[in-house]
Amino acid sequence: MIPEDLRYTAEHEWVAVDGSGNVRVGITQFAQDALGDIVYVQLPEVGAEVVAGDSMGEVESTKSVSEIYAPLSGTVSARNDQLADAPESINTDPYGSGWLVELTPADPAAVDALLTADAYRGLTES
Repeated sequence: MIPEDLRYTAEHEWVAVDGSGNVRVGITQFAQDALGDIVYVQLPEVGAEVVAGDSMGEVESTKSVSEIYAPLSGTVSARNDQLADAPESINTDPYGSGWLVELTPADPAAVDALLTADAYRGLTES
């Protein structure tokens, strides 16, 4: 399941542009499936500055701990605090209630450099 209206990273994060200038970020169906049952999520604080490609948190599953990488440079404008009590939302609804953070990108045009759904599909099916 790779929604066509999102952008993606090679590290299996998705980015949704909401029209307000902010973007919503999560991990893909492919990533959550590989991780298994997610039991804990560590997210950056609202107001934190993140740099594209750098770690901005962790997802812990029954199998392993994985880094969450910032898909874009910018400022964290919101985070999904509901994941503290329901981290399994990432498994059940990775593109909906399992979102991680919202960012205000330093360069909104940087979204265009991320992978399209077709490019991400090629990455995960190879």
